[in-house]
Amino acid sequence: MIVAYTLYFALCLLVLIGLATMIMKIGAALGDCPNTGRAAKAGAISITSGYLAIGFGGCVLIAAIMPALKNLPDAGLFVALGVACIALGMGFSSAATTLREIVARAALQANPPAPQPEPAIEAA
Repeated sequence: MIVAYTLYFALCLLVLIGLATMIMKIGAALGDCPNTGRAAKAGAISITSGYLAIGFGGCVLIAAIMPALKNLPDAGLFVALGVACIALGMGFSSAATTLREIVARAALQANPPAPQPEPAIEAA
């Protein structure tokens, strides 16, 4: 069981660090814009730290279920890894969406839309 846990945590950490790196790279790419760059970089740092904490906590919770799958040693490991990868992927999708929303709000504050003129009232 120790080998299964070691393999599980090593692969989970590999996926977690890879996706966290991608969040930071997306934030760095969005940070090149002069209007929204600071918001993108700050958002990427805070989103990545939250993603790492929540993602590792999820991996630990999934690992806690692994003893229930001891009758299927190899299959239990793959089930746990599959669930962890799905959860981490969904978290990554949510993190990328949140980062995009931060940048969109910063862009709107930097360049507010022009006020629309009121329609003229016709005399009857």
